[in-house]
Amino acid sequence: MDFHYPTLQDKSEVQKIFDSVNSDCCEYSFANVFMWSEGYENKISVNNGIFVSKISDSSVYCYPVGLGDKKSVIEEIISQDKNAMFYGLTEKNKEELTKLFPDKFEFVEDRDAFEYIYKTEDLAVLSGKKYHSKKNHVSFFEKNFDWHYEEITPQNIDRCILMDDQWERLNEQKDPTEIEREHSAIDKAFSNFFELDLFGGILFIENEAVAFTFGERLNSNTFCTHVEKAYANFRGAYQMINRELAKSLLGKYEFINREEDTGSEGLRSAKLSYHPVKLLTKYNAVYKG
Repeated sequence: MDFHYPTLQDKSEVQKIFDSVNSDCCEYSFANVFMWSEGYENKISVNNGIFVSKISDSSVYCYPVGLGDKKSVIEEIISQDKNAMFYGLTEKNKEELTKLFPDKFEFVEDRDAFEYIYKTEDLAVLSGKKYHSKKNHVSFFEKNFDWHYEEITPQNIDRCILMDDQWERLNEQKDPTEIEREHSAIDKAFSNFFELDLFGGILFIENEAVAFTFGERLNSNTFCTHVEKAYANFRGAYQMINRELAKSLLGKYEFINREEDTGSEGLRSAKLSYHPVKLLTKYNAVYKG
């Protein structure tokens, strides 16, 4: 199998496969695959309508998807790699793999990879007592700052790039390796933003960009938010950029997938505080050999 770093030339073929499976899982969104590929040494292979990715020089593969002969692809992988492990499996994928290879894989639930899925209307309106604290932060921001929100365009995308550079300088000491990896991925996304069909927005106070966010269409009724950044010293900036993006998506997508928490307690608490309507369970599948 030919594994290579994804390029923009792969987008059309890979996107057709992702559209055919209509997955809720953020692993199967092209911009996500593209922007993080080099940071995590993640390469892809596309053969006969099946997409699979692999962490370079390892036995770790993303579960194959597509409408082609999936069984033969998995057979090829495990014939060459007896230590193969597949990640990113949903309940549906787990059932499928069990039918294809009865008693050949051990499944391990991966809580750190669970994905948080919300009703777009909930994030846009923040209605009810459960969102009381969010509304307080939003109200503070609205009352205390001269703000406005803009969709990311070719004319203002440089403002996001400058803000991200500054955000990295302010926060890199927290986790230098991971923040540099994230910064490189975001820079790659911004450099190819419109070719990747990304969509997002910028929050300004007067003329200063204080937050930005972006993502892409995941499936027919779900948008996937890949990145959200704000300056922590502006109270309510995170809550505002979240709300404004959701408002711009109303009527277009019923749900917003805000991806996983990667095991970070802070992220987990923040994501749960927005009351997801679904936690997308994900598994790792280890070949028994």
